[in-house]
Amino acid sequence: MDLILWRHAEAFELGQARDDLERALTPKGERQAQRMAGWLNRQLPSSTRVLASPARRAQQTAAALERKFKTSSALAPDAGVEALLHAVRWPDAREPVLVVGHQPALGLAAAYLMSGQAQAWTLRKAGVWWLRAREREGALQVVLQAVMTPELL
Repeated sequence: MDLILWRHAEAFELGQARDDLERALTPKGERQAQRMAGWLNRQLPSSTRVLASPARRAQQTAAALERKFKTSSALAPDAGVEALLHAVRWPDAREPVLVVGHQPALGLAAAYLMSGQAQAWTLRKAGVWWLRAREREGALQVVLQAVMTPELL
């Protein structure tokens, strides 16, 4: 299974919105989302399932892909690693899954999958971590396929 973790792009601060879920992308965030979406669309198989947080900034980031996506409350800003892994059906999903979500859950999930411990790892805004689950000699292994940020594109 491939799990692609995509942190939402840069958003306005909470003071500029009444509700955290309503925070929108800044103009810079819109450009970040477009750049990363272009790269992802060149890399992702057409069978990729896309899940996004209900937060406006994540919805806008996911929309930059111009693919169908499903909104999942399991990816909301206050959701945890267990909810995220359950929503993506880790490690048993047959298709790749792209998650558009938030810190700290994305960093905690990456750390947990790579090291076995939920540590405070940080994904940059609009950054992507691409993880792959594989079985070797009866044991599940997690391989880091790619890490990309909009600044590198």
